[in-house]
Amino acid sequence: MSIAALIRGLGRSQISLSEAEAYTLFSAMLDEGLPDLELGALLFALRTKGESLEELLGFKRAVSERLYCLQAPAGDIQPVIIPAYGGKLDSVNLLPLLALLLQRFGVTVLIHGSLDSHDGVAAAYVLRELGTLPSTSIIQAQQALDQQGLAFLPTAALCPGLANLLSLRSRLGLRNSAHLLAKVLEPFSGMGLHLVSASQHACMNRLREFLHAAEINALLLQSSGGDPCANPAQRPQLEYISNGASDILFEAERGSARMVPNLPNPASAAATALWTTQVLAGEIPLPMPLVNQLACCLYASGYTQDMNQAKAIAAVEAGGLAAA
Repeated sequence: MSIAALIRGLGRSQISLSEAEAYTLFSAMLDEGLPDLELGALLFALRTKGESLEELLGFKRAVSERLYCLQAPAGDIQPVIIPAYGGKLDSVNLLPLLALLLQRFGVTVLIHGSLDSHDGVAAAYVLRELGTLPSTSIIQAQQALDQQGLAFLPTAALCPGLANLLSLRSRLGLRNSAHLLAKVLEPFSGMGLHLVSASQHACMNRLREFLHAAEINALLLQSSGGDPCANPAQRPQLEYISNGASDILFEAERGSARMVPNLPNPASAAATALWTTQVLAGEIPLPMPLVNQLACCLYASGYTQDMNQAKAIAAVEAGGLAAA
């Protein structure tokens, strides 16, 4: 099939690609094997149609073959993998706080993502204020993981071809298939707990189906600020997906949002970093939805084999912060 016919068929939702066809097409996209005009048209057509499960599986295979890999830590506790591509002007970015809490428990955390944000304060900004600078290479990221248990790795150092597709958002004016694939990168060769989120229910359902089909171990939640961190004012549903099964660890809170005192200015990375430091020092209470998500991460990563124990550990940590 010619590229023109492919664009026409996808754009009119008349065809869907097989897993093999999707793999071939996305491989060409990742390897810069398509002219700019045709590349933009194909990405727009896929966005308009919506990627099928077979297409996503083919795209994932293409990305996996071009992904630089890291060595997972020894032991039974899986690393937590957090994509950081969001940031909204009206939402405080608390993803670095969650990562630092997990680091306190000795859980290795890899954050991968963009160095900036289209809409608000990126996690990279807040992490820089907190002293965690982006790794410039896979080797440097591995050293940070081995020594500190926490690293931020820009997508360009993890999968250059994917980073190129992500960067087209500013030129095309909308997200593309690469943004969905970035949520489920597997730098530890299939190991690890992925934090995965979406803002729309339709995308959540598609991600759930994909996570099951790809056999990815994940904590799935609805995002409030673009990144997979619980809304501090109203807990989303926290769903653990593993081994072909789904387990709702926490139901979504209903009704009016809770009051969260002293939230920082969401447009300021420095203010968010200071607030994060104050929470970690026990000067400001840890919001309960973050306590709940921390418990889910401790359980799903294998820190503890019992969810009730994970809830108790997270509650004690939150109490310890408040009493510090």
